[in-house]
Amino acid sequence: MGANPLEKEIERKLKILVEGKLGGLCLKWVCPGWSGVPDRILLLPGGRIQFAELKRPKGSKTSSLQLWWKRKLEELGFTVWHIHTLEDINRIGDQENAGN
Repeated sequence: MGANPLEKEIERKLKILVEGKLGGLCLKWVCPGWSGVPDRILLLPGGRIQFAELKRPKGSKTSSLQLWWKRKLEELGFTVWHIHTLEDINRIGDQENAGN
């Protein structure tokens, strides 16, 4: 991955982690009428659901609406990842491996 990968490259790496290494599903979240929802829903073994908002490392900002959704989902007890780098994806893998 280059110094400033595209969001779709980061998304591809996330999908490889979730579906390949963790045995889950990494689904695109399309929610008509609800702007700002996270990009992906992560369905993980054991019935766990997490969310991921993806951004490229440089030049992309998280909107106030996206931050609102992060807070709202976390208030409901969900984990919401804001992923900007490969290191952010690795943190998901590290957390999941530590929990299993």
